[in-house]
Amino acid sequence: MNSFIESIDFFKGNNPEDIAAKYGTPLYVYSEDVIRQHMEAVSKVITKYDYTANYSVKANTNLEILKIALSEGINCDAMSMGELMMLKKAGFPSDRIFFVPNNVPDEEFEYAIDNDIVVSLDSLSQLEKYGQLVAKKKSGYECAVRINPGVGAGHSEKVVTGGKKTKFGIAEADIPKIHEVIKKYGLKLVGINQHIGSQFLDPQPYLDAVENLLRIARGFKDLKFVDFGGGYGIPYHKLDDEAPYPMEDFKARLLPILDAFVEDYGYAPLFKSEPGRFCIAEGGIILGRVNAVKENYGRTYAGTDVGMNTLIRPAMYDSYHDIEVLRNGKAVARENMIEQNISGQICESGDLIVKDRMLPEIKEGDLVAVLDAGAYGYSMASTYNTRPRPAEVLICSDGSVKVIRRRETYEDLMALF
Repeated sequence: MNSFIESIDFFKGNNPEDIAAKYGTPLYVYSEDVIRQHMEAVSKVITKYDYTANYSVKANTNLEILKIALSEGINCDAMSMGELMMLKKAGFPSDRIFFVPNNVPDEEFEYAIDNDIVVSLDSLSQLEKYGQLVAKKKSGYECAVRINPGVGAGHSEKVVTGGKKTKFGIAEADIPKIHEVIKKYGLKLVGINQHIGSQFLDPQPYLDAVENLLRIARGFKDLKFVDFGGGYGIPYHKLDDEAPYPMEDFKARLLPILDAFVEDYGYAPLFKSEPGRFCIAEGGIILGRVNAVKENYGRTYAGTDVGMNTLIRPAMYDSYHDIEVLRNGKAVARENMIEQNISGQICESGDLIVKDRMLPEIKEGDLVAVLDAGAYGYSMASTYNTRPRPAEVLICSDGSVKVIRRRETYEDLMALF
């Protein structure tokens, strides 16, 4: 593929140079069409039984994106009181929010209790604390528990969220203790959930995890829901024609597993999943300006304003993001490529978006477009080196461009002192 941006008309006829000139760089740019397409896809993973896709909002909490999820019928998972507040501000009713935190203080549980939001407890300790809080307010309060099934998977050990070397969930061996705490405080356990990791392009690890969780679910009575977690991947190497997640094949292989469980369990509880990256990653790019090009001991560096403060994933996870070079608003053909590095403005040796990659020759003044930056991009951005965070704009379905978060200013950074 020569250009993903141009193949799907990401900018809907808008010139990226005009957008960069008007809103500045670095700049997060989102496509409403792409986001809606992905959210619609996850909403139809299971159609035979009651099912909800819960968008994992930690991937991207921009209010306008949350409103898109609301309009698409997607429910949401939150990891913090701040995320709960964002969802309420976006218009989500309590029954469309699932709170899945770990290691939080009383005030966060109290906020969920006061707003009638179902909580998943991540440890016996947190379950005990939650029971104590509920006992002061009312009895028979509904809750869920996060089970660690002892297996995990993902593209980096830092995104593996299940297994014997991760902080998440309650071990299967401790399930009898779950029942003891539930009984002690008069709680009503209505659901179980898991999350083994993220960025699967092969559905098999996820299918194995579903089957394993349903095995565990058979040991619980009267469950209202079973939440399989997230993990559907996206092709980060799309310019090299990496295949997308095989959603239709996955759905066909998932259904017999669900059928067998329902027949054995006696009824079908609500099934849930927790897609985050899949909903939003391909719907966002970063535009950055090339401010310098230099040779250093035989290596070429294109210096941009997209630093690890803007996108931490390459430095944190050694993550790969496809890059398109834009000149005069058009993608430069992927021909006559040379090995180059793309760096940011941060005073760290690890401040590299790209290491030793074959790319079209980059020139000062070009734009670089960092693809698949919609998930875990802005939500993990920082003000490191005292650099304000970028603006976010949305390319709407009608082709208009809307600012959905203004650029941070130096005055904003000083305001907290």
